[in-house]
Amino acid sequence: MLKVNEILRVKGNALYTGTPDMPVRNALATMSQFDIGSLVIMDHGQLAGMLTFREIIRHLDAHHGQTDDFTVRSIMDDAPVSVTPNTDAHEVQRLMLDKHARYIPVMDGPTLMGVISFYDMARALVEAQKFENDMLKAYIRDWPAEDMGRSASSGRA
Repeated sequence: MLKVNEILRVKGNALYTGTPDMPVRNALATMSQFDIGSLVIMDHGQLAGMLTFREIIRHLDAHHGQTDDFTVRSIMDDAPVSVTPNTDAHEVQRLMLDKHARYIPVMDGPTLMGVISFYDMARALVEAQKFENDMLKAYIRDWPAEDMGRSASSGRA
């Protein structure tokens, strides 16, 4: 079964983090510059929260498009669900759906290993299905011809 560490290996190891005291406008600039949908918020080496475009949109709507002097702490999700590198991909899917989370940090104890996005999950599952389909097609293509003849003749009465 597909595990989170395999998805991270294919995805790469770029990590984008912020701090709770970071101004919202700086977090927004970082997310825009790197074309990312989330920042993992770390405080003294510990997971403190997640900031996604969802929280930013809610903040901008509530404050008429202004970031003013708000910090990330005031808008972040301070209790994000996280997974370990050994978490099964199906469990990640379930958590994403149950918690309505598009981004989930991957923690190995206190160490941030990466972030799994809804897109990462979709891509990994499509690639796994493609691999399985290719293997089945190769198996069928390489099916021994004499076995097919025996199967047909054994059906005589």
